[in-house]
Amino acid sequence: MPCRCYWISGRVQGVNFRASTQHQARQLGLTGHALNLRDGRVEVLACGTLEALAQLEVWLRQGPPGARVDEVESGDMPADPGVSDFRTGSR
Repeated sequence: MPCRCYWISGRVQGVNFRASTQHQARQLGLTGHALNLRDGRVEVLACGTLEALAQLEVWLRQGPPGARVDEVESGDMPADPGVSDFRTGSR
């Protein structure tokens, strides 16, 4: 199963970004996580179909109401067989 990691910068902390990402990812059948990073970005790891990953990336570039997405960096990641849900947290 393909996995991608996204690093989102802008006004993405304190605006319900992680919870909204979790909801969106679960709707798309993705597993992974959304974590606040100390530098103010949000890291999203998502695993699922290529179509679902593409749909999530489109959503991440806009984010939830109240967010301002300035940049989305991404990269392919090795599949993580231990990921079975989509969680949120901080790093």
